[in-house]
Amino acid sequence: METEILYDEKKFTVIKNYREGYNLEEVQKRYTEYFEAFDYIVGDWAYGKLRLKGFYKEGNKNSREFNNYKHLDNYLKNNCAYNCRYFILEKK
Repeated sequence: METEILYDEKKFTVIKNYREGYNLEEVQKRYTEYFEAFDYIVGDWAYGKLRLKGFYKEGNKNSREFNNYKHLDNYLKNNCAYNCRYFILEKK
């Protein structure tokens, strides 16, 4: 189920909330203007702490292999704790 939210006047939609990983208060604590350029923000939990990472849509001029959304599965598998809680926000 998609949920629309607003951070610093930017609109996002929660497009995935795996194992109830999304927590509005924690995202608000971690979100900075650094993430404004990205098309997607992925948040994952490790050792009780939220980590955020930005990704670009394929075709975005800033997209590289390590931050291309089509490689998200590789990021989750290789850089996140096994079966961790996570969520994906898409910028609208």
